[in-house]
Amino acid sequence: MSHISRRLALKFIGLGSTLVGSRVAHADQHKQSEPKWNSLDGWSNLHNRVFLGEQFWANPMEDWRIVDGAAECQTGGGNRNIQLLTHQIEEADGPIEMSVQVSQAAAGSKDGGAGFGLGFNSDVEDYRANAFSRLSLAAGIVEGQLLLAGKRKKAEGLDSPQNIVLHLTGQPKQDNYELTLRALTADGDELGSMTHTVPKKRIRGNVALVSNFDASLKKNQGTRYRFQNWAVSGDGFVVRGERKFGPILWSMYTLSDNRSDDGFVLKMTALTGPVGTEGKPTVEFLTAGQNGWKSHGKQSLDTDSWTTTFRVANWNERDSAAFKLVYREQGKDGETIEATREGTIRSNPTGRPLRMAALTCQNDYGFPYAPVADNVLKLDPDLTYFSGDQIYESHGGYGLIREPAEPAILNYLRKFYQFGWAFGEVMRSCPVVCIPDDHDVFHGNLWGEGGAPMGEGTTSSSGGYREPARMVNVVHTTCTSHHPDYYDPTPCKQDISTYYGDMVYGDVGFIILADRQWKSAPTRVDTGSGRADHVLDPNFDTSKLDKPGLELLGERQEKFLQEWCDDWRGHKLKVVLSQTVFSGVATHHGGYDGYLKADLDSGAWPQTARDRNIKMMSCCKPLHINGDQHLTTLSQYGVDEQRDSCWSFCTPAISAGYPRWWRPDEVGMEHTHRPKHGLPNTGEYLDGFGNKVYVYAVGNPEVGTARNRYDKAHQKGSGFGFVTIDTEKKTYFIESFRFLFDATKLKPEDQFPGWPVTIHQQENAGDNLIG
Repeated sequence: MSHISRRLALKFIGLGSTLVGSRVAHADQHKQSEPKWNSLDGWSNLHNRVFLGEQFWANPMEDWRIVDGAAECQTGGGNRNIQLLTHQIEEADGPIEMSVQVSQAAAGSKDGGAGFGLGFNSDVEDYRANAFSRLSLAAGIVEGQLLLAGKRKKAEGLDSPQNIVLHLTGQPKQDNYELTLRALTADGDELGSMTHTVPKKRIRGNVALVSNFDASLKKNQGTRYRFQNWAVSGDGFVVRGERKFGPILWSMYTLSDNRSDDGFVLKMTALTGPVGTEGKPTVEFLTAGQNGWKSHGKQSLDTDSWTTTFRVANWNERDSAAFKLVYREQGKDGETIEATREGTIRSNPTGRPLRMAALTCQNDYGFPYAPVADNVLKLDPDLTYFSGDQIYESHGGYGLIREPAEPAILNYLRKFYQFGWAFGEVMRSCPVVCIPDDHDVFHGNLWGEGGAPMGEGTTSSSGGYREPARMVNVVHTTCTSHHPDYYDPTPCKQDISTYYGDMVYGDVGFIILADRQWKSAPTRVDTGSGRADHVLDPNFDTSKLDKPGLELLGERQEKFLQEWCDDWRGHKLKVVLSQTVFSGVATHHGGYDGYLKADLDSGAWPQTARDRNIKMMSCCKPLHINGDQHLTTLSQYGVDEQRDSCWSFCTPAISAGYPRWWRPDEVGMEHTHRPKHGLPNTGEYLDGFGNKVYVYAVGNPEVGTARNRYDKAHQKGSGFGFVTIDTEKKTYFIESFRFLFDATKLKPEDQFPGWPVTIHQQENAGDNLIG
């Protein structure tokens, strides 16, 4: 057994002694001539909790805890890892050095090993996408042996490792990279070492700590490991401190004319990771004024949603203001740990057109959706609207936890955090409306039945909520707590919260509706097919599905909708925001040849409720902006006659998963009055339920075959919408952008066929100009 000096050993394992890079990728920082030491994990000073810290992404978050000063995996499942966000190996053209202290927390029936993972890389080479990629190279210990790049070597003292220091060094060797792994005791005695040379591409990307390299291990099979004192150094790392994510992960705010003594009301929500309660965490909200920073209060966090929301009445809407959210907690040493998130509260965009980005549906094969997020930032909207499906059940891998409530909540939060990770910069200084949809509450389709619990059946066709009410309420809180005050916050069945309400901003009145929460379930009718929500037979009489008593918006929201339509205080134009389109503007679902006559998941059913709700809306001539369908359409509703009601803009999915097409011409659906542009599949139709609809434009996708995630998203009709609302001209200028384009160099082909389009307010009540 060889020995290294105590001083050198402490360099690798000493508390807080992390050498973090000599090549720093900040334009405003100078290259350090001498290495700079900083703390990497700080776990020894943090209280027990789930959130590991702002420099890390844990896969999956719910399987990790800080326990007694170390990051400890709570399951024996395979490939549980902690991704380092601030350091990446990009070119592998310099030396690297890492060390970590590893201990076995609990033995399993199999030992999948533990140590460093290198080469987490993706097709788009984005560190966020890298975090979910496959392990390329393992360097650590397994079954009492050293493991390096697939090679093993027996070493002493590794059968049940406790406080073993793993030390990995590497340096380029022409086109390859030489790695040396050593295992040491805490006193510096070397237990074994091995060296191996690999191609540089195998180590490029993210680095991580891994508990159980064997990804095939189930939760109850593998050995659990814990890690502490993670240290990295070397020119081979590119260091970007701005990539930290947390403890304030992101924030969302709205500004609205309350039309009361409260004047304009600012609502701001800070979202943190699950930081626990032992450190007594708080968030303070401050804004800049003539006399410096003004505090609007200091608040603790809700310990289910890990959010806190500030409400500031009589906000000065005429001027923009810098803001700062300050997070504080007490470390185990008694000192205060502090972190900030800064941004700008925009002034109310009155006296000019309001510019609004509209987005929906984020299937994570396209994560982190950088082309969309970057282009929204370039377009610099006054308001951003997310109409639902901020997550899908498959988000981030590692499965779905439905119950009990507490682990289900953590499972949801981990998936939801990918939304903030992708769009946090968009939301930093722009008001946001964000409503949940079916997948956000782990449903394929949601038929809320007023909050009733779901009985037997599936989450695609059965009525009610499958998840615990406590989890559903967390979804509502994380998405909507920053919205203007709800119209009627009285909970519905199971004490599930409600979030419908309105907002007056930029001389525009918005109504925010939940078109799933009260909707009736398809099990109340018989579609004559295997799935209660699908009509397969083209000859089926869908008028039979329109039975008395079936609901779309429900009585409570209909009452509010009627009041909103009659209330013109503080605004000149109106917009309806909800999850989905109120017509069946899709003929093929799931696959190119997957014909359906009708899909009850759309707002086209139930027909009588649909017609009643559209008539209510059309009285005040709003544009209906929605999403959900993964198929962008611009259409006009008809109730008594074709084109007698308001227009609907269904935006493209950010990253379209389940595909849909509107191809009525191929299946023999009759049409009249095709628009002057002559595009196929447009004109006046009766949808599969017999509803009247005028389709002006549709963005039918290709079949997604590309290997690159962004190319595939583009093929599948992904993108986002943009609406410019001119209250003086009484117009809505509607754009539907494809996934891949450059917003600084716009070209006609950047939009789907038929866009852009200008709709006049009068056309939302059937006084039509477009033809």
